[in-house]
Amino acid sequence: MHLTLAQMAITALLIALLPASIVWTSSDANKYRKLVWVSVFLTFDLIVFGAFTRLTDSGLGCPDWPGCYGAANPFLAHEQIVAAESLMPTGPVTVFKAWIEMIHRYLAMTIGILIVAMMAQSWYQWIRTRRVEYAPWLPTFLFFFVCLQGAFGAWTVTLKLQPVIVTTHLLLGLGLLAILAWYGGRQNQLIAPVRSVVSASPPAMRNIRILALVSGLLLLVQLALGGWTSTNYATLACTDFPLCGGKLIPDMDFEHGFTLWRELGKTAAGHYLPFSALTAIHWTHRNVGLIVALAAGYTAWRAWDHQALHKTARNIVMTLCVQIATGIATIFLSFPLTIAVLHNAGAALLVLLLTVLNYKAKYQHDLAKKAASSASHPPASTVRH
Repeated sequence: MHLTLAQMAITALLIALLPASIVWTSSDANKYRKLVWVSVFLTFDLIVFGAFTRLTDSGLGCPDWPGCYGAANPFLAHEQIVAAESLMPTGPVTVFKAWIEMIHRYLAMTIGILIVAMMAQSWYQWIRTRRVEYAPWLPTFLFFFVCLQGAFGAWTVTLKLQPVIVTTHLLLGLGLLAILAWYGGRQNQLIAPVRSVVSASPPAMRNIRILALVSGLLLLVQLALGGWTSTNYATLACTDFPLCGGKLIPDMDFEHGFTLWRELGKTAAGHYLPFSALTAIHWTHRNVGLIVALAAGYTAWRAWDHQALHKTARNIVMTLCVQIATGIATIFLSFPLTIAVLHNAGAALLVLLLTVLNYKAKYQHDLAKKAASSASHPPASTVRH
């Protein structure tokens, strides 16, 4: 066990050298900021690859944790994997699925290493310089947050893909993306602050912040429902749109569908989950999605005319359109893998964009307040006597 952990740690460190070298050789004068944004990029990639892992039923490609049959990689466990595949050719354990699962784990470990590097650098620079951009509180929180995420990754395997654990693991990954994106926006403004204020009053920017926060909270609910739909394999419970089973309100079993603590495919009592429960899960996810689209679309519309927010608002609208299209296509094209992965990527991108919009609106709000305060209280040297 200890040898396996050592081998995995060394492998993850070697993999982490690639993004670390990108940071080191970057033309960005501030390597710390570059490290934050590289971590954002890799976290987004991890979420998308995690969706691919889930959608290909590779979550138990290696049925133990952290290694694969006690080994550091599928090469070393090839004999056991082939034996398991020969007994059940479609899985859950196959050579292909084992590699997918272990790549996902190593990518997660790489991000963990980058966050450790971020925390260590922030503490080092903070002790030396006391500069605000190196305040170590958020990087330290991120370290503990990613440890919690790793724990849920382990429980995902050891509890055999229990839906509430898998869904929580997904939400924590999206939360990590949001926190890193917020921190990246903060680094941008602290290191290279914008010197001009958008032509908007502080109340206007405050309202956009509130709208972005409300849209983000609604999106959180929708992400939980999307994870619950995916982990319960309820994606094709409704195979038509906008109706479901030819009905506006189909027969649904909300009690069993939304019982959280139960095994995959089972009720809390251990019976097989009825199809009406899957219908309830799918139908709820579909309709809450409409509410989220309206809220995020309205938020983007309110931000559209402000120069500092326009690009982010436009990207939110574009992502919403693609997200709706991929969601509908998943139904009509009977759950094609590529479209389903794109749908998950769109959800992660919405998290990223709404977080960026919220931070930009906050920053512009602060600038507008400072400008208003300066206008009403000019420096003493400029006041005529």
